[in-house]
Amino acid sequence: MNRYALSSDTELTVLLTQGDEIAFTEIYNRYSRKLMAMGYNYAKDSTLAEEIVQEVFIQLWEKRQQVKISTLSAYLATAIKFSVFRIIQRKRRQEAIAQEHYTKEEVVHDDERIYAKFLEEYVNGITEELPEKCRLVFHYSRNLHMTNKEISKELNIAEKTVEAHLTKAIKNVRKGLEGLGISTILINTFIKYF
Repeated sequence: MNRYALSSDTELTVLLTQGDEIAFTEIYNRYSRKLMAMGYNYAKDSTLAEEIVQEVFIQLWEKRQQVKISTLSAYLATAIKFSVFRIIQRKRRQEAIAQEHYTKEEVVHDDERIYAKFLEEYVNGITEELPEKCRLVFHYSRNLHMTNKEISKELNIAEKTVEAHLTKAIKNVRKGLEGLGISTILINTFIKYF
């Protein structure tokens, strides 16, 4: 067994950013089958699933110095979902052209709903990795729409602590979304209204 097979995901990610091809191969060997299963689960087409996985790994290698990866498995899983989303989006547009009664406006709204749902699920995945108190503060603020003062009373912590937890959570969410290549304007809008 080579030393790469014993390396952690974090170690492999660092080596990947340095252009280590063996580390990249190890990542591929470690995750390609899982990602194929995930791609098939979403796309329901084995050939398409294989294409999606290949595309994800090509992008991973080509953008190895630009992407910010905190958790490799989560990054790859999200990349698969994002690729599937793009395919669904493309298919919906093609179907809309074929169906006269299916208006362009409806297609746009459908795409926006799918994209918003994808971002919401992705952000939930990021926040699940936060420390418990930080995760709770973010949940109370964004999902239950509680004020900092209300959260402070609920969790029996100072308002300044609530603000610190929110800042940390938003910073993590922003970093995760930037890793997907999403524009700063869209990230700011999403965080504001999430």
